[in-house]
Amino acid sequence: MGIVLISLLLQSWLSSVEGTCSALTCDACVQLGPQCAWCTLQNVTDGERCGTPEELSARGCAGEAVEFPVSRAELLEDEALGRRAGRANASHIAPQRMALRLRPGTQVTFQVKVLQPEDHPVDMYYLMDLSASMIDDLERITQLGSTLSKEMAHLTSKFRLGFGSFVEKPVLPYIKTTPEELANPCRSVDYVCLPTFGYRHILPLTSSMDEFNEIISKQRVSANNDIPECGFDAIMQAAVCGDKIGWRNDSMRLLVFASDADSHFGMDSKMAGIVIPNDGQCHLDSNNEYSMAGHLEYPTLGQLVDKLVENNILLIFAVTANQRQNYENYANLIPGATVGVLENDSRNILELIMTAYKELRSEIEMEVLGDTEHLQISFTALCQDGAVGQGKKRCTNVKVGDTVAFNVTVELGSCLDGPRHFSLRPVGFQDTLEVELESLCACDCHRTAEANSVHCSDGQGALDCGLCVCDPGFMGPKCECAEREGQISDCRVEEGAEMCSGQGECFCGLCLCHQSSFGHVYGKYCECDDFSCLRFRGKLCGGNGMCDCGECVCHSDWTGEYCNCSTSTLACESPDGSVCSGRGKCVCGKCECSVPGASGDKCEKCLTCGDICSRTRSCVECYLKTDEFSEECVHKCSTIHTTVSNSTDFEERRAVLCTLQNENECLISFALATSDKGNTVYKPWLECPNPPNIAMIALGVCMSVLTIGITLLVVWKLLVSVHDRKEVAKFEAERAKAKWQSGTNPLFRSSTSTFKNVAYKNTGRQKVDIC
Repeated sequence: MGIVLISLLLQSWLSSVEGTCSALTCDACVQLGPQCAWCTLQNVTDGERCGTPEELSARGCAGEAVEFPVSRAELLEDEALGRRAGRANASHIAPQRMALRLRPGTQVTFQVKVLQPEDHPVDMYYLMDLSASMIDDLERITQLGSTLSKEMAHLTSKFRLGFGSFVEKPVLPYIKTTPEELANPCRSVDYVCLPTFGYRHILPLTSSMDEFNEIISKQRVSANNDIPECGFDAIMQAAVCGDKIGWRNDSMRLLVFASDADSHFGMDSKMAGIVIPNDGQCHLDSNNEYSMAGHLEYPTLGQLVDKLVENNILLIFAVTANQRQNYENYANLIPGATVGVLENDSRNILELIMTAYKELRSEIEMEVLGDTEHLQISFTALCQDGAVGQGKKRCTNVKVGDTVAFNVTVELGSCLDGPRHFSLRPVGFQDTLEVELESLCACDCHRTAEANSVHCSDGQGALDCGLCVCDPGFMGPKCECAEREGQISDCRVEEGAEMCSGQGECFCGLCLCHQSSFGHVYGKYCECDDFSCLRFRGKLCGGNGMCDCGECVCHSDWTGEYCNCSTSTLACESPDGSVCSGRGKCVCGKCECSVPGASGDKCEKCLTCGDICSRTRSCVECYLKTDEFSEECVHKCSTIHTTVSNSTDFEERRAVLCTLQNENECLISFALATSDKGNTVYKPWLECPNPPNIAMIALGVCMSVLTIGITLLVVWKLLVSVHDRKEVAKFEAERAKAKWQSGTNPLFRSSTSTFKNVAYKNTGRQKVDIC
């Protein structure tokens, strides 16, 4: 089934791109594209029944014999706009009902007119945040009903007003759950307020403004822990509990949402352990309180949008300046929603509501409701001032009594399973245009099928759209062949296989293969074709082969499953003429490096490997040592995929001249050529220098040492002699300058000394000198 579906999709794509039509049945033909038609004449070759009307006309098939469904729009109900005599209700949109019949790939355009009604009924439900921060606001709106009624009386005589309030889910962590706090959440600020509640519906829609004012005067605030409130819970209940709110069927439904805080939504309630998604149902108990506040999650923004649109309710956000940005973001996602900035004490609430109402009444915007899958719907606005808005579905500055129009274009992308219904409606209006859509994917000629037709072998089948549909037991284009077990088995490759491989019809034991816009189907069992081979870069067999029965037969110089692999090595040649620089092999015109560390398009980069000549050293040295191939040499050469040849018959420009030095300082020279099969060494030879004369080298060294020693001694002797001469000259010069004096030699000391005995007393003896 999947293969058949893919085949049909490809066939449809080719038909749309190339403008060709080819099919075996009428339904399949008209589904190929809006340009295809079917010929119902009898004497027409089956393969020529499907084509464009021009092609069929050229084949002699025209007029009623051509099945060519045309997309169309049909009006089912189109009453004039406004109130008419004998009608209870006025119509504000025209037409009211229509049917579309579309072929896939086509579109129809129709016009919708909308009248801005006079004295339109208005239902306004005032939904107020009664958390403690709104206490001054509550005091301000005690007379809102009377003042609002007076202002609205200038615009409509059918105005009703209702009231509801909200605070927060009465569960942790949004409130404190001690008995004292539950009874009076405001006890911490020495104030008595109501226990926390989620949403409470207080006053159904009423035309009695005194009753509204009385209800407002009795309201008291409550409190909670966090700043955001459960406003979206309240909006959801006000939207879905229409019976208790009292919304009228023909009114403009307005919901005024007044708050100074943000609103919880979606999965915020998981903080309180509430994980059951909001079900979008009404849950007001006998006291008109939201009974599931502690059990269901806050609604998501998407759920709010669905329910507000479903119940045609327009939302007016009256919020303080610090919350304006948040609610403008919400309003951008909610059709018809507006945002007004509320003063901290709500003193401008009347002006805000009137401004929002007049703004809503001054514009008309279309919306689409229902199942629109596989549809593309676009609008062009024809506004009352003559402006044309291409791609727009809104007109502004519309006054009461003005009529605007919208050109609506509907395009069908594919066939539908069955009839489809959707509607168009001006936002805020109750009147709609109901549209019934049906896809034209089947031929009308099926309705006039001729049973037991004489054209089908005298009644052995029915003539349907020019083709014979055979009765059980018969087969063939004209049902002329009876089905016998032997004949049917002749059309199967094996027992249990599909007849004619699913690509043909069994005609008296022979397979008649179907025609295909992709190519030729052939074979005894229609098992072959020339278009089901593998593709490479979008080309069958890479553009280098022919498709034969599902396999690619490659042209010369090409190989591989896709014929995408070239056998030529020209693209792998390195600048030196080697293949892949001798470090890999050429596969499909690209080098696959086999040497570890080699890289590059031609394996020319290798930081860890030596040059190509060095890799063959062991093989060549082994060969030169033995002059013949020993087992050791064969092993060494085969390891590096190298062979040695003494032949001189080779292409020198493709070879590399190598020169290496062995451990004996001999030079090894040879020519090296590389190919996919490996390396080949040509003309290897060895050049070794003559051995040195040891005696002469020793004699030379000795003579050199002796000569150097003598030279050093002579130089040393010369330096010493020069130094001595300088010292002698210096001594002589100093001696010549010396002058001797006759005075006392300061260095001379007498050989005698005289001492005085201090203890000696002179007795008059003669003084004697002691020497």
